[in-house]
Amino acid sequence: MEKFHSFDEIKRSLENKETDCKAIVHYYLKNIQTKAHLNAFVEVYEQSALEQAEKVDQKIKAGTAGKLAGMVIGIKDVLCYADHEVNASSKILEGFQSQFTATAVQKLIDEDAIIIGRLNCDEFGMGSSNENTVHGKVLNALDEGRVPGGSSGGSAVAVQANLCTTSLGTDTGGSVRQPAAFTGLVGIKPTYSRVSRFGLIAYASSFDTIGVFSTNVKDNALVLEVIAGQDDNDSTVSRKAVPHYSEQLQLDRPVKVAYLKETIESEALQPAIKEHTLDILDKLKEEGHQVEEVDFPLLEYVLPTYYILTTAEASSNLSRFDGVKYGYRTPNAHNLESMYKLTRSEGFGEEVKRRIMLGTFVLSASYYDAYFTKAQKVRRLIKEFTEDLLNKFDYIVLPTTPSTAFKFGEHSDDPVAMYLEDLYTVQASVSGVPAISIPNGKDENGLPIGLQVITNSFKEAELYAFADYLMKIKK
Repeated sequence: MEKFHSFDEIKRSLENKETDCKAIVHYYLKNIQTKAHLNAFVEVYEQSALEQAEKVDQKIKAGTAGKLAGMVIGIKDVLCYADHEVNASSKILEGFQSQFTATAVQKLIDEDAIIIGRLNCDEFGMGSSNENTVHGKVLNALDEGRVPGGSSGGSAVAVQANLCTTSLGTDTGGSVRQPAAFTGLVGIKPTYSRVSRFGLIAYASSFDTIGVFSTNVKDNALVLEVIAGQDDNDSTVSRKAVPHYSEQLQLDRPVKVAYLKETIESEALQPAIKEHTLDILDKLKEEGHQVEEVDFPLLEYVLPTYYILTTAEASSNLSRFDGVKYGYRTPNAHNLESMYKLTRSEGFGEEVKRRIMLGTFVLSASYYDAYFTKAQKVRRLIKEFTEDLLNKFDYIVLPTTPSTAFKFGEHSDDPVAMYLEDLYTVQASVSGVPAISIPNGKDENGLPIGLQVITNSFKEAELYAFADYLMKIKK
């Protein structure tokens, strides 16, 4: 079987009876086995995927199949799937089996997508390289000595290496967009509240979003239109109607585009990324669109604001993992207090412990107002500034990352250097607006460069249309 480049190709093959879902699953299972050294999958659901494929084949014959029939999807190891293990790539949840299915995953299954396995990630979504995981690092298929990005590195590599059609990741501060940039994929962070978080193991609840990886914009749009929308199990999810994103990919008017002066002029920006970003902006001008440079004076405050608030939320969210009811429990305890202390110190990785301690510090009585309260106020300013820009312009365009994929171990001993990898992605996360990363050429080492586009809340249809347009004019 030849490689499928899009879900449209899969659908045509099924319609022409050139293949069936079971054969497609076997094809991906073979690829997963061949490329097992990339370590993208934590667990492959071979039996349940083949059983599901058989059911979908029967539905196709009966003419009752859903819109995702034939699509094979991997899910990040922070999304619950009933009767399957999930452990957020952490020892603290060792052996934990979910009793229910995340709403986003259930919506995929309801439309006859086939879930093929759970994917490696940074522990609890905390990391930018997929090195912070109890399951071992994920390798970038383009250069196995380099990181795939994080935290959804396994989700990115699974699509990059043709181990599934699309995948779900999560994006708290760039964890879909950054790995998409590092692996040459399309990756979206929807508007906060666009997709239900029910069944997502929380890191930072006011930032966490479920996003999608794909090789093209249309497949991405199709998956999002399925998983988005209201859910009675999540009180924070929006009840706004979900457009048919995949059917609205035409850009039929000139648009106003802003680019942030501070991002382009940053010393941290790799020259090749700057060059490719400016090239696409010049191309937009040639095509008759209005492109303007704007100042974003709050850029230096975005990253500290993000890390103060997310570590505080992580400190609160992760307090439930203590070895009492489920997951890992230390065998070395001699009383109740030591059981709590040793379970958490042995069960959590170094990066997670660092963020829990930082979060506990900023929430402490002596520092709450100095850090947490102040960061909430700055978040409001960043959100208002971003929304004000997006009321004047249709889109903000900027690099997805300051560098292309870096080598393993390059930032491991310097947390601040690792945190700076999120420099360009956290603005959309702090503001709660949607953002997408698309491929934008390669650097001198042949490594993919990502271009990020941000637009206003709940304008994913317009975001996809512009992203698809950019993919076409780049060629």
